[in-house]
Amino acid sequence: METKTSELFIPGPDGRLEAKYLKSKKKSAPMALVLQPHPQYGGSMNNKIVFETYQTFVKNNFSTCRFNFRGVGKSDGTFDNGQGELADAAAALDWLEKENLDSAQCWIAGFSFGSLIAMQLLMRRPEINRFIAISPQPNVYDFSFLTPCPTSGMVVYGKKDNLVPHEFVDALNKRLSNQRGLKVEFKEIGDANHFFSKKENELHKILDDYIKKESALY
Repeated sequence: METKTSELFIPGPDGRLEAKYLKSKKKSAPMALVLQPHPQYGGSMNNKIVFETYQTFVKNNFSTCRFNFRGVGKSDGTFDNGQGELADAAAALDWLEKENLDSAQCWIAGFSFGSLIAMQLLMRRPEINRFIAISPQPNVYDFSFLTPCPTSGMVVYGKKDNLVPHEFVDALNKRLSNQRGLKVEFKEIGDANHFFSKKENELHKILDDYIKKESALY
């Protein structure tokens, strides 16, 4: 059952962006932005993994937002091969920050294609404290821009990801684990595919444990 969430439209660079948002009642609550998977493969903010990630942040007293990239649902515009979607994410983060001026933390999370956009936004926005990348696709997208990675975070993936050969995840792990002063945790879920089918409970526990642990540091 979804926690009561306000539906709204955020001003984006190519028109309005359809969003769901819940503001925490906790003073100086941390904030989180959750990004959807690929729009051209049926991805939206109502994707099951996006929804569960959003709910996990909400239940941990984060002011949390998820939204549809341009051309998805009621969002204006058309798909722009990642560049426009990155601009959409930046606009959504701008809006979220204005709604939470006293926030103690700023997190970014994304699933699949959304994890690529999340990591690109991370490189451009120094105020982001933590990230969660779920089922990234380093075999499809070049993640070399993450050298150096600016902050600690977590990567979650399925051991039986049918879209990403394991050696690409290993290479990403080696790239991010060699950086001083930060820690990127790689969490593997056995028997899980790219979409964590029938493994949603394991994913939820990993997300919840990490969010509780890292948000307590502030």
